[in-house]
Amino acid sequence: MLTGKEKSLLEAMEPRAASEGVEIVTVEIAGAKRAPTIRVYIDAEGGVSFDELARTQAWVGELMDEIDPFPGAYMLEVSSPGIDRPLRTPEHFERFAGQEACVKTRGPIDGRSSFTGTLAGIRDGAVLMEVDGAELSVPFDAIKRARLKGTVDFSS
Repeated sequence: MLTGKEKSLLEAMEPRAASEGVEIVTVEIAGAKRAPTIRVYIDAEGGVSFDELARTQAWVGELMDEIDPFPGAYMLEVSSPGIDRPLRTPEHFERFAGQEACVKTRGPIDGRSSFTGTLAGIRDGAVLMEVDGAELSVPFDAIKRARLKGTVDFSS
């Protein structure tokens, strides 16, 4: 799910994040190679406040300056994962069981590589989902990208 560079940045941040009481949900590198954008999505017990974002932006920025992941300039963005939260680890799939998710695979499974359905957890190294009324087992290693399917209730 992550590139080698994204994995190395995530591994560099995780110890500090744990000591700060923050979960690094995922890391994305996007944009041009000469001036990429590093996106760091965080979560915290009780949600992410503006103060938490500012604190995390500060220490992640210091860490990026130390490890200097790219020659030249880069942009750093730190944000909450939002309602379409990325799912990266088996624990994420377990934690959000019962919720709808969109999963894209590296290759076809039963003739498809894109699935939207209800998460049902993890079993034997595979993500379980209910898709179109049937249980589907997606090998964790086959997942290219996964996100919760965000919904907004306007009736309130």
